[in-house]
Amino acid sequence: MGLDDKFDNKADELKGKAKEATGKATDDEKLEAEGKSDQAGANLKQAGEKIKDVFKG
Repeated sequence: MGLDDKFDNKADELKGKAKEATGKATDDEKLEAEGKSDQAGANLKQAGEKIKDVFKG
């Protein structure tokens, strides 16, 4: 897993957490759901990259 990919995935996860928190604070269910979706996507990417690392090592 490239270091750039790790940073990008973590940034996507943090953006998702921020969206989710903003959605909760403003009672915006759509934004909250979008944040959760962003986090799930970032976590999935991270898992895929970790699997690649296992097979490289």
